[in-house]
Amino acid sequence: MIERASVVVGSGLAGQRTVKSVPFVELAGGRVQGIVSSGSDIERVYVSFVESGSGDYYCCTNNNRPCGGLRGAPCKHIAEMVDEAILQFGAARVAAYLGLDGDEQAVDEARKILGALGGCERKEPPGVVFSRFLNYLRYCELTVRPGTVLEMGWFVS
Repeated sequence: MIERASVVVGSGLAGQRTVKSVPFVELAGGRVQGIVSSGSDIERVYVSFVESGSGDYYCCTNNNRPCGGLRGAPCKHIAEMVDEAILQFGAARVAAYLGLDGDEQAVDEARKILGALGGCERKEPPGVVFSRFLNYLRYCELTVRPGTVLEMGWFVS
């Protein structure tokens, strides 16, 4: 399966979401990217991504400090983000989006997907992903009303 859109929308939850741990994850721009809560500091979040094809990854705080868990392999924040993507989009879809083909059972959890990719650490600024997260929060705070959201009116036919 090849995803052709720059942003992929979930088709329904495959399991219970862990919004407190991973408030935002998306398949966008050729990578799985998202925001992961620190766990130890309520004011700190980590911006993480895994690149499709190459498997390159990175994780840093919202203040652009590298994650201390990056030691030549993806950290726990990246694994949590990929696990959340599996919950939202399904293991087969996440694996296919990242460029892995094969048996769904072989790549049914983040550890297996990340191991199969074999990418390396690639530093990138967190601004784009964090900005998308803040925009997502803005839509979550809108009150329910009939009609379309003005910015999304062009989706309506």
